[in-house]
Amino acid sequence: MRTTLDFSPLFRTGVGFDRVLDMLDTASRIQPMDNWPPYDIVKDGEDHYRIVMAVAGFDRSELTLTDRPNLLVVSGAKKASAQDQTYLHKGIAEHEFERRFELADHVKVARASLDAGILTIELEREVPEALKPRRIEIQGDGSHSAKAPRQIEAPKAA
Repeated sequence: MRTTLDFSPLFRTGVGFDRVLDMLDTASRIQPMDNWPPYDIVKDGEDHYRIVMAVAGFDRSELTLTDRPNLLVVSGAKKASAQDQTYLHKGIAEHEFERRFELADHVKVARASLDAGILTIELEREVPEALKPRRIEIQGDGSHSAKAPRQIEAPKAA
């Protein structure tokens, strides 16, 4: 049974949709389910989003956020402990991780904070003025032109 989708016909007929088709191709690949670290994605408004990630046991210096074009990569790596400790039970996961988030066009990281083991990443969509909708003035059909009538003769001097 085939588990992947073939997007090649769309590549042959679509122009300028390369990024969207690449995202569909990436999303269609089966990737192992990794539920660690757990996270939430929250929409706070029309153009405001928040990623909240539980990173218990990680210090600010052990976390890395990388903002690439249309991609946010959150990774963590614990520093080697100087003490050799004997655990009776080790329930706090401290293994390395990397979590990738595909971002839409014009979505940028606004700020990030770490408090009590919760990493909060705030995102904002900043659409450039040139891409925002603008109002177009509708001109007349030509028969009722708004221009002043042309003067045929010059006024006579007295």
